[in-house]
Amino acid sequence: MDFWSRLLSPLSSATTRQDQAKDPAKRLHRFEKEYASLLSTWRTSSNLSRDSDAAETLEIRLQDLTNILSDESRRPLPHPCIQYASIKQIYVPIGKIATTSHNEWIIKEAVLFFATLIESEEEAFVENPSFSASLTNLLVRITGVNSVRLGLDTESRVVELAFNITTKIRLDPDILPAWFKVAQSPGGFQLQGDRSTEANNDKFTGLTQRADFPLFYILMDYIHHEGKVGDFARTGLLYIIEAASNSAPLEQWIVESDLSTLMATGLGALYSQLSRKLVIDHLPHDLPPILALSDYEHPQSSYEVVSSCSSEFQSHLETFLSHLLFWQDVLNHCRSVEVKSTLLEHFQVIFLQQLLYPSLLESSDIDGGSSVAVLTYLRRILESLDHPDMINLILHYLLALPDNLPSKPVTERPSISAARRRKSMDLATMMAEKTDLSATPLLFNLVDLILACLRSRNQQTIHVTLQLVSAILKRHHRYAVLTLLRTELLPSKPAERTVGAHEQEVDYVMELAGSIGGYANFDATYDYILKDTMARLESHPCSLRLVAPKVSTNNHKLPALPDSLPGAPKEVREHTLRPDDPLLNAILDLMESFFLNPVEANLSVTETLVDLAVCGYMCVEGWLVRSPAGYKYMDDDDDEVEKMSTTDNGNKAADEESSASKEEHVLQSLQRCRQRPFWDEESIPRLLSLIHVLTKQVLKYRETIPRFDELLQQRREAFLTADSILDNPAPARKGSVQHAAMHGTPDRPSMDEVMRAGSPSKPSALEGFAQRLLSELGTPSRASSPRGPRSSGTSTPAEARDYNKALPPTPSSVGLGISRSMSPSSTPHDDTRSHNEDEDLSASRVAEFSAMDQTILAKRVGVPDRKMKPIPLDLTSRRTMLEVPEMALSDDEDEDEDSEADAVNANIAADESEYAEPEAEEETATVTVSHILTNVIVFQSFLMELAALMQVRAGLFDEVKYV
Repeated sequence: MDFWSRLLSPLSSATTRQDQAKDPAKRLHRFEKEYASLLSTWRTSSNLSRDSDAAETLEIRLQDLTNILSDESRRPLPHPCIQYASIKQIYVPIGKIATTSHNEWIIKEAVLFFATLIESEEEAFVENPSFSASLTNLLVRITGVNSVRLGLDTESRVVELAFNITTKIRLDPDILPAWFKVAQSPGGFQLQGDRSTEANNDKFTGLTQRADFPLFYILMDYIHHEGKVGDFARTGLLYIIEAASNSAPLEQWIVESDLSTLMATGLGALYSQLSRKLVIDHLPHDLPPILALSDYEHPQSSYEVVSSCSSEFQSHLETFLSHLLFWQDVLNHCRSVEVKSTLLEHFQVIFLQQLLYPSLLESSDIDGGSSVAVLTYLRRILESLDHPDMINLILHYLLALPDNLPSKPVTERPSISAARRRKSMDLATMMAEKTDLSATPLLFNLVDLILACLRSRNQQTIHVTLQLVSAILKRHHRYAVLTLLRTELLPSKPAERTVGAHEQEVDYVMELAGSIGGYANFDATYDYILKDTMARLESHPCSLRLVAPKVSTNNHKLPALPDSLPGAPKEVREHTLRPDDPLLNAILDLMESFFLNPVEANLSVTETLVDLAVCGYMCVEGWLVRSPAGYKYMDDDDDEVEKMSTTDNGNKAADEESSASKEEHVLQSLQRCRQRPFWDEESIPRLLSLIHVLTKQVLKYRETIPRFDELLQQRREAFLTADSILDNPAPARKGSVQHAAMHGTPDRPSMDEVMRAGSPSKPSALEGFAQRLLSELGTPSRASSPRGPRSSGTSTPAEARDYNKALPPTPSSVGLGISRSMSPSSTPHDDTRSHNEDEDLSASRVAEFSAMDQTILAKRVGVPDRKMKPIPLDLTSRRTMLEVPEMALSDDEDEDEDSEADAVNANIAADESEYAEPEAEEETATVTVSHILTNVIVFQSFLMELAALMQVRAGLFDEVKYV
């Protein structure tokens, strides 16, 4: 070969390869050559696991074959290489090479080769029994127990290949016989054969084998995996179950297979991995501001007691919930009644009866948090599921509802029904020895556990119990009626409360909220809460039938409930909560110590009380507002109290009455409905009386805690600043702390910096911690801080109205000599010289003011009563404040303020020894003033939410009578 020939030989060879790819004959010749070389290398190598050169050669040859087939499938016809692979069945030896090689790289290339043949959609590879047998043998051998350990990428390609096959089966059910085969008997399909003899009965257990449908079990082995592998496996299994509705043999095979057993035991295994003892906690940098500004202490965790913020616990919980959602997806895709019934039966027996209920029964709040754990798991289960069958099964069993199953309809497939009955009998026999018949929900159900936990001394137990109750009330209210709640049905025409009584009650609650003060625009804040309450009422599942529009002008039928199931509770009718309801009174008992409770508990208490009244079929008269039957009115002429029946709508008028007299009677009825009833404390529900008592406690705190209004305003500004950062994220220094933390931004502002920018006179609880701001605290529908307009300053309560009896007095601030706020964002009450003060306070003086506030915030107080003594002030700090040049007072003014403070203290002490020192033997719970301030803000937000609930219900559900 001369010089030019040697120089041009590479170019000519490249050109020849491109020509071979374009020419079908040359492409086929190259394909046959590569395949022959592959077989030669395989046959000459005795042990591929030790012969690395031969293994590498086989890998390269397989890769070349796959590339040729992939390239040819994208070119125009003809495709001789694909035809050659189908005619010569080259996939058979390639499958054997991969199964005997024990080499992951060869296995990976073989899987890609089979996937390329399937994706070509030619020569009907998927329908070919020889192709399916070779591929299933490969998949079974490489995923078996004694197979080589596959890497994540190879494993993902294996499961993806199985998923692609199920996709083909879903699109074309005729492909199923090539992959699903069962033994045939002379009488036909063996699963449908006669089982009357003892020999056939002995063959029932284990009748369905993995060899009948290997692809099904391959996917079953991977449904618990995470990432793409688990997604492919779960979706492929859903496609197979969906295909069972088109194939009676497959449907019967699935019924008698161990699908339901494997799924139920797998779910139980994941549940058993969850910690038996749990404490609810937050990471230090994730602590919500509402907890940071209280007496929150991180609970102690140990080897047995796991923290809820642990990454390992969160991973286990998410894995369990994802598999639970897979159960839901299976039921949603399953159109076979028999398969669905089998799955639900195993779910109840294996998971509910053997695991979930015993864990609830054995739980306790004195052994380190087992009650906290199981109640949290149950709440997450109920919040995650929305399939009516699963919800009905769980709550029907745990609440011990009576069975109300209709007669079973005649099925068109008696053999499948017989198979399901045999499966049920086998399950009952298997579980008979394991089931403790003495422990059933008939003796101790979920209601008993909830009521017991609400009286626990463990605050975390109370908190998670209220969260569970709230989840049931919001999502599954009809299961709570007559079980969790002690209710009674209303008559067809119940008495309605009048518009005058309604306005009186709304104003009563709003006056209590306004007496606390603190909002510059009270109406705008209340309007925001009204909109939030309206959306909450409209989204309740029970309210759908009340607020949904009519179907048409001629068809006024209400929309049917989407989850009306056999055995489920009947449709919710109009009912009311009895005043002696144990759940209601247990919650109100918790409210009596509202300001000393943990903030988390108070948020759950107020959330649950609102959820009790959200349902449109729940009548709030008698337990939330006054009952119309107890209205009393003041006679304008005789000044005597007389009873009036609210159901009197003018029916007493005689038929011979003239039109003028009828009109006059209507006007009198209209005027009577607008009249406000006498405020009789005997007819006031316990809830309204309790919020009155709590408001009076705020008054006492204002009297005994120095600078109470200013400190409360600073606390409110701290929450408003936190909300503004969450609602209005910005890239600058006011950027969203939560967004920065989620993306790992290192330069996010700390909570201390945010509060320092908002108010220089910050509480001590804000110092020393940096955190992300969370807008919610464990209860999805309640904000962690009260919502309101982004403004500061105290507000003037609305003008009091005449209720024919005085409402509780609006608390007023008591001057204690130093009641001026040193924060520029606060509004002083009595200082007329605030505009003449110089703003050049030194940093040291501001620090002294802040230290004085911190001293007050750190003081511990209890429930205000007759024995409560006002918090004494540090005279040194007080004199230091009075000596500030810019704020200096004359000696006369100083003496006047001293005498004023002394007079106030003397009057308080002289009032029947109301604030005497408590006796030494009495041990009362105490919290810091900072904790009291946070709970006061939560209480005020609850009052406005309660008033909004009354007002929105009256308009949305037409509960108020005007005439």
